[in-house]
Amino acid sequence: MIVQLRPYQQEAVHRVLEWFRSTSEPGLLCLPTGAGKSLVIAELARLARGRVMVLAHVRELVEQNQAKYAAYGLEADIFSAGLGRKEAQRQVVFGSVQSVVGNLQFFEDAGFTLLVIDECHRVSLEEDSSYQRVIAHLRQLNPQLKILGLTATPYRLGQGFVYYRHLQQEAVRGDENSFFKACIYELPLRWMVKKNYLVKPVKMDMALLAYDFSQLTKTPAGYFSEVELDQRVASSRVTPDIVRDIQQRSADRQGVMIFCASVRHAEEVAGLLPAEQTGLITGDLAGPERNRLIAAFKQQALKYLVNVSVLTTGFDAPHVDLIALLRPTESVSLYQQILGRGLRLSPQTGKQDCLLLDYAGNPWDLWAPEISSPQPAADTELVQVACPACGFANSFWGRTSAEGEVLEHYGRRCQGWLAEDENAGEQCSFRFRFRTCESCGGEADIAARSCPHCDAVLVDADTKLKQALQLKDARVLRVSGMTLEVAMNGRGLKRLKVVYYDEGGISLSDWYALETPAQRQLFARVFLQEHLRAPGSNWSPASPEEVVAGEARLRSPDFVIARKVNRKHWRIQQRLFDYQGRYRKAVAAG
Repeated sequence: MIVQLRPYQQEAVHRVLEWFRSTSEPGLLCLPTGAGKSLVIAELARLARGRVMVLAHVRELVEQNQAKYAAYGLEADIFSAGLGRKEAQRQVVFGSVQSVVGNLQFFEDAGFTLLVIDECHRVSLEEDSSYQRVIAHLRQLNPQLKILGLTATPYRLGQGFVYYRHLQQEAVRGDENSFFKACIYELPLRWMVKKNYLVKPVKMDMALLAYDFSQLTKTPAGYFSEVELDQRVASSRVTPDIVRDIQQRSADRQGVMIFCASVRHAEEVAGLLPAEQTGLITGDLAGPERNRLIAAFKQQALKYLVNVSVLTTGFDAPHVDLIALLRPTESVSLYQQILGRGLRLSPQTGKQDCLLLDYAGNPWDLWAPEISSPQPAADTELVQVACPACGFANSFWGRTSAEGEVLEHYGRRCQGWLAEDENAGEQCSFRFRFRTCESCGGEADIAARSCPHCDAVLVDADTKLKQALQLKDARVLRVSGMTLEVAMNGRGLKRLKVVYYDEGGISLSDWYALETPAQRQLFARVFLQEHLRAPGSNWSPASPEEVVAGEARLRSPDFVIARKVNRKHWRIQQRLFDYQGRYRKAVAAG
């Protein structure tokens, strides 16, 4: 039996085959929830010449993926304690990562050529994590192992994208050390809805009838504490009104999923709903009872399914047409996973859309989630910065003026990917911020420890400060502030005077001429290049007055190192920016 794939599923399979014909680097497919990842997995497993392992983190996904493979009329093993099966003999094995990592002795076969990881955004970079231990084991047996990840949300909390570059966008999106080296193929949610492969999400922000989660604090790992969540909802009297509102809005709806903030909160919500129409699922619920409630909901014997963070992935009930969010979501990934429960087509019920009622004030944009590196400060936003070298429109955290002009950004290197084809090329070499190698003069990332051009060890900032502090003719200024002024030099010529101050008022100064093109070019290289808050911008002041007027565009260094000249004058030798080390930085003036 051959299952008919949708055109985009066939395209996804084709892109994966093309990728692995040219490389063994891990790749990733990004397909929205409901796009049929299981069918793509099944087709790839069917086409594979060697053995295939398909991993997932929950038994529901293991069972779902195996069922789609079985639809081809093919047999596969299941290795999942939760499903009561530990089989590992057939060509294709569908397993839960927890069961496999605890029984690696069952997988001593060098014949595994393809490892597929569902919900691959859960793959950590930590070597002792479950996924990495399985990967290391299989790679030791077969160094050419192909690894494919599939997910609807290719990002991790506090990390950003889990892959390095995006083939279709010809852009670098994640860190060079990302486990997955490329997003091979992606389908946007908007496209899936427009082509009628998913139903339209209709979001309603219930601002007048909502919980106040604005004062919540996150744990160091970036998550909300369930204890604090519980305290917030327990102190609110709005829950009965919210439940009544859900019931009214769901009068003509067929399947309602409600996501709560804590177990106690879920119990309260379930208690306010009709008992004969409501199921309550928490992490502590025994397996048989959980399965019974889920089956009753899928058969529409129950209308409401209340849960606490346990049905965000691996749950497939196409008739769901209303989702109520009564909790804040720490990340757009969790938000999308929750909404994905209601976007599947349901020809049997004829649903036209999925209504999302948000009673928690979640800020995420479902259609175009803004994913980036961790936000450096609360008042920053994502800004677009064109690369002066290749023209690529980079997305960096930054700040803008009231008119929308970018005044500051935190970008280091251009995200553009320069390639003649998808399988070859390199990241644009332009760096917005960098440190210069003293051996070859080449540019390196500000956090690099060795030069990427000559492999010379780069002297770190702490070493430079320590060396300067040991010299009698050197001065280290812990910079508290910087001032700019138009001044006359000893010959009566107009110059830009830059003064750096420490906390005690001690100062060091520099003077710059901007009269000729050569002088302005030198100023741009030795001053603007490091001091600009938005490096790479086309701001080119032609006079000291213009520099002073544009002071908001400039930043001061963390430390300034000067050496004494002719036993009486101090000449600035180095300025240290973006300092992260053991020496204390100054408290900013003002």
